[in-house]
Amino acid sequence: MTKTALIATLAEELWVSKKLAGELVNSFVETVIKWVKKNGEVRLTGFGTFKTSKRKAREGVNPQDPSKKIKIPAMNVVTFKAGSEFKAAVK
Repeated sequence: MTKTALIATLAEELWVSKKLAGELVNSFVETVIKWVKKNGEVRLTGFGTFKTSKRKAREGVNPQDPSKKIKIPAMNVVTFKAGSEFKAAVK
């Protein structure tokens, strides 16, 4: 499902305009991004958890020249862990 399809579906289910549904989706995404960046975690019970994890520095291989090694720096990455209700619904 694309963002446009999600907005259209929400607009239809909530009986609101696509513009309002789009604003709601964009606001939700922006809020999750800001909160994860600032506090490291957003937990939506039953749905899942977005959080930052530290990835250690490591050595990799240059895909254009596999004989050359490159250093990949340490960085923060975002992870998502599905909640129990979400997992059960997918099974």
